[in-house]
Amino acid sequence: MQLDLKNPLVFFDLETTGINIVKDRIVEISFVKVHPNGKEESKTRRINPEMPIPAEATAIHGITDEDVKDCPTFKEIAKSLAAQIEGCDLAGYNSNRFDIPLLAEEFLRAGVDIDLNKRKFVDVQTIFHKMEQRTLSAAYKFYCDKSLENAHTAEADTMATYEVLKAQLDRYPELKNDINFLSQYSSFSNNVDFAGRMIYNDKGEEVINFGKYKGQLVSEVLKNDPGYYSWIMNGDFPLNTKKMLTEIKLRGFNSK
Repeated sequence: MQLDLKNPLVFFDLETTGINIVKDRIVEISFVKVHPNGKEESKTRRINPEMPIPAEATAIHGITDEDVKDCPTFKEIAKSLAAQIEGCDLAGYNSNRFDIPLLAEEFLRAGVDIDLNKRKFVDVQTIFHKMEQRTLSAAYKFYCDKSLENAHTAEADTMATYEVLKAQLDRYPELKNDINFLSQYSSFSNNVDFAGRMIYNDKGEEVINFGKYKGQLVSEVLKNDPGYYSWIMNGDFPLNTKKMLTEIKLRGFNSK
């Protein structure tokens, strides 16, 4: 089935030094860019993370320090990558919880302020779990009746994710071939920031989603506890969280 697209849809997967969005870095990125007319473009590239790759990460994806020592850093490719995905919606496997937050962090660290919040996100894992409740390898076998060779390489995982979504659309009549629908269906949360430290309530207002102020309006917390903003900005929080909190704080100033 050809996807019904209004904007190009980029399927992508990241291999990384670990799973900490704040501290870890990308070592490989692969994407398939699917255009509304069905044309497909793919690209895979290794990235020097500028930090040692832990043995436990190498055990998963097979990428070593030696493999990436002569590769460009993310900062060196950030502008060209941002241009390649400009105006595109994004899809991946567990991408809403990990790949998109980490990609946003890498862009911010590189000084490239790409506004991912304007994109639609389709998380194929979420659709899979809602429909069948199960890894990507299992999904690939279940939907495509194929064994996933070279699992945990960015290119293999990216192509498998793309094939699984098309198979899901063929299998489930209730799934609309529409990116807006798929984005909403594959979302578990209504996050303000990608890490979910702040979320929207049922009135569309930003509220804190952790700690002692959980459930309270962000604007009220910033007003009543002036030190809270500094605590977040100086703490071990994702750059995207700090960026969104700053936008809310500045909005408060502008409304006075």
